Amino acid sequence: MEESRFYSLPKLPYEYTALAPHISEQQLTLHHQKHHQAYVNGANALFEKLDRARKENIDLDMKATLKELSFHIGGFRLHNRFWENLAPVGKGGGGIPKGELGRVIDGEFGKFDRFRKEFTQAAVSAEGSGWAVLTYCRKTGRPLIAQVEKHNVNMAPGFDMLLVLDVWEHAYYLDYKNDRAKFVDAFWNIVNWDIVAERFDKVKR
Repeated sequence: MEESRFYSLPKLPYEYTALAPHISEQQLTLHHQKHHQAYVNGANALFEKLDRARKENIDLDMKATLKELSFHIGGFRLHNRFWENLAPVGKGGGGIPKGELGRVIDGEFGKFDRFRKEFTQAAVSAEGSGWAVLTYCRKTGRPLIAQVEKHNVNMAPGFDMLLVLDVWEHAYYLDYKNDRAKFVDAFWNIVNWDIVAERFDKVKR
């Protein structure tokens, strides 16, 4: 494969032990090396399938092929963002957003606690395998909470992902078994609000 035309698994911006006890080394290693890698492999296999079909003039079931490609690319992108918006324990994670991001969240939700409650409810109630996402609507100037099912459902195209939380069972089962709510509660201790604020500033510009 020509590397520039295919995806590769990104290196985590911290060590596998950095998020413990909220996410254990074993859980993080499995999530990154096995599950994230699976989306890389899946997308690349479909790129190869498309390349071969175009070269050999083979007809494909485009609906099925593109739906599967969307699934793997969505998984790849969402996981990239997820790793980035987590902060190693003791390195400034958790707390509340400050600056313009904090003001916009307070303006929309009244206070941070209300935002946290709504985002938590979105994460806990996502059906099956999914994500909770904080986005921003440039048209209305409003931060929005969204649920993403299976990586590519219920996500408005073009909305920037500021903060994402993976609530597939593979994200937490080793540490929390089937207690998704406990995992979501732990997540708030390691949110990297500095990174989220940087993304927000870029979107605003």
